[in-house]
Amino acid sequence: MLQRIKYILLKLKLIQPSERDIRIWILTERVKRIEYALEHGNYKTRKLAAEALGETGYKSSIPILFRAINDKVHNVSVAALNALEAIGCNDELGTAIIKKRFNWVKDKREKKAKLEANKGKKYKIYRWERASKKSFDRVKEQLKRPMR
Repeated sequence: MLQRIKYILLKLKLIQPSERDIRIWILTERVKRIEYALEHGNYKTRKLAAEALGETGYKSSIPILFRAINDKVHNVSVAALNALEAIGCNDELGTAIIKKRFNWVKDKREKKAKLEANKGKKYKIYRWERASKKSFDRVKEQLKRPMR
């Protein structure tokens, strides 16, 4: 009864389900509730719901997980990809999308690691002086000299 009330409050956008609530929904096989949480929850709820759908393994939730791949939050899209891989999307299009997306995630991580590695390096690149700074310094020097 309490879970039903929490689901109604989720639909009214008054609360977000906790990790415990989603675990209970997994045990009682309330896949529609988890799918609703994936589509309409905040980013933490969406991530938990995507992981939960991967654990349940229902093939009926594959279209919703495909929509979740394009989520704005990176962790949600990765959780949706992991769920699709766990479910085992045998579709040719699905495997191509998952493979391409995982390569994208890998490239993004490598790029971030490269930036972190090069963070402390200093490059000897000639910098052009700004004209305004140069003229400001010249005027400052002229003001220091006595007038004739």
